Amino acid sequence: MDFRKAGKFLILQNRYHAFVHGVVIKSTGNFLIFNLIFMKTVGNIIWLLCGGFAVALEYLVSSVAMMITIIGIPFGLQTLKLSVLALWPFGSEVSSVQESNGCLNLLMNVIWFFVGGIWIALTHLCFGILLCITIVGIPFGRQHFKMMALAFSPFGKEIK
Repeated sequence: MDFRKAGKFLILQNRYHAFVHGVVIKSTGNFLIFNLIFMKTVGNIIWLLCGGFAVALEYLVSSVAMMITIIGIPFGLQTLKLSVLALWPFGSEVSSVQESNGCLNLLMNVIWFFVGGIWIALTHLCFGILLCITIVGIPFGRQHFKMMALAFSPFGKEIK
């Protein structure tokens, strides 16, 4: 058997197959790729209605407010990245960056926690609880809880 893994897809006998939660889903061609992209897009549009736009606006306002001062520019740049992630989270990946400036990341995360992180994390908590009340909103509530953890410590993370 000739197979190669390409991201979230498995190429088996020159055909793409989705690799979801350890299960290979067979396809009949390019329809599967279109279907996965379509579902991510629909999920992101529903996400915007379920609090994503409000949180992205909150990140954007805090970013602009922090960029007024020279000291706040690194915080503003990081919150701009989080604003984009808050607009389109499904299909994005957040990973920890292993760099030599770990102490600087810790210091900036502590400052960020008191300046804006706690308020944005509380917004994520409120939206997450409200969305988890309904069965349909549980995936979006879980996404808010994941982003709440990111709102506490955004430095030292890379968004792909």
